[in-house]
Amino acid sequence: MIITQTPIRISFLGGGTDFRQFFLKEEGWVLSSAIDRYIFVIIKQRFDRKIRVGYTRTELVDSIDELQHELVREALRKTGIRSGVEITTMGDIPAAGSGMGSSSTVTVGLLNAMYHYLGVVKEAETLAREACEIEIDILGKPIGLQDQYIAAYGGQRFIRFGLDGRVGVESLCLEEQQRQRLSRNLLLFFTNVTRKAETVLEEQVSNISEKLDVLRELKRLAILARSAIDAGEFDEFGLLLHKGWEFKKQLASRVTNGSIDALYDAARRAGALGGKITGAGGGGFLLLYCPLDRQEAVRNALRDLPELPFNLERDGTKVIFNYRRY
Repeated sequence: MIITQTPIRISFLGGGTDFRQFFLKEEGWVLSSAIDRYIFVIIKQRFDRKIRVGYTRTELVDSIDELQHELVREALRKTGIRSGVEITTMGDIPAAGSGMGSSSTVTVGLLNAMYHYLGVVKEAETLAREACEIEIDILGKPIGLQDQYIAAYGGQRFIRFGLDGRVGVESLCLEEQQRQRLSRNLLLFFTNVTRKAETVLEEQVSNISEKLDVLRELKRLAILARSAIDAGEFDEFGLLLHKGWEFKKQLASRVTNGSIDALYDAARRAGALGGKITGAGGGGFLLLYCPLDRQEAVRNALRDLPELPFNLERDGTKVIFNYRRY
C-alpha cells in the first residue's frame, strides 16, 4: 500500500500567463504557494484483476477503458498499470470547483502514488509535466500549467513559463520565521459557491489576444510581489494583491459577480489590504491579506463564510506511507 500527500495551492499573481496560448509568445510569470491542506491518494494491490476506484462515488471495473474517473484512468495509462489495483482519493477541501487547483493536485498525487507502487521514483519536474500532458494534451482541459508544478514542487515559488515551452521553478527567499509571519497575515474564506472552472477559463482563453495588456500587467505585478516578499515587505505584497485582483477581474465576465464584490469590499473596509478569488473565479475561496490587528474585524465582516485555517507549506507531493508485502 502506498499513500501520497500532495498540497493544494493558492495562486497570488500572474495567473493567466501560464496558458500556452500566452507564454509561448510572451513568456509567463506566476507567483504561487503550496499550503498545508492536501489531497491524499491510496493505492494497493487487489486479490483479483479488477480495478476499484473510490472517490465521491465507487467504481469497480474490469478494464481501464470502463473507468469514469478520467484522471485515474489516464494516470493508469500513463504509468502502465493495467489491472489488479484499488485506488482511493480524499481531500481537505471540496473535491471540485474550489479554485485551489485540486484537480491538478489529484493528478500529481495519483502519478506519484502509481510510480511508487511500481517501485519507481520520479522527480517533481516529471510528475508536473506528465500531469500537464494528462489534463491539457489528453483530456483537453482549458487550463494553465501552474497548478501541476506547485503541487509537485511545493513551497513558495516564482514559476517561469518560457517561449520554448520549458518551465523554470524558483524558490522565494523566505526563512521559516518569515514564512510563518506571511502565513499569519493570510486568510481564506469559502464563498459557499463551487463552479466548473472550465466555464470561466474557456472564456478567458478565448479573450487572451484582446487582453494582452492585462496579462502583461499581471506579469509585472508578479515580479513586484516577489520582490516585496523577498524583502519582507508583506504589507506591500498585500497591496499588490489588490491591484492584481482589479486586473484579474478584466480577464473574463464570470471571474467575479455582485456577491463576490460585496464580500471583498466588506473585507477591505474591515481592514484587509488586498486579496482575490483563488483560481479561475466565480466562486470557491476568497484569499485575503490582512494585518493581525484587523483580522477579527475581517472575520466579523465575513462571519457567514466558513474560514479555512492554513499555513504555507514547504513540501510538494510526497509518499507518507509505503508498505510492501514481499
